[in-house]
Amino acid sequence: MQRNSNALELLMKTATLPSLRVDPPLRDAAQSVRAEFVARGLASREATQTTGVYFAAGEVHAELGQMLQQACAKVQEHKPVRDWPSGR
Repeated sequence: MQRNSNALELLMKTATLPSLRVDPPLRDAAQSVRAEFVARGLASREATQTTGVYFAAGEVHAELGQMLQQACAKVQEHKPVRDWPSGR
């Protein structure tokens, strides 16, 4: 088990991303969304510890998958149909 962990760490250490320049308003918006996400996660953890009610990851993933499928279907309904040139 330890050996696999070290291999993963080695792979992760060699992967670097270049620095990106981001407009301050965009950065502020992203940080705000991140802070809200973390706050919701912490509140959820606290509620779970208080109530003792947990949800299985599989159930949550299934529900999220259904929500994603519904959203994709809704987008497809409103997507304009393109007429492709007949030269192809």
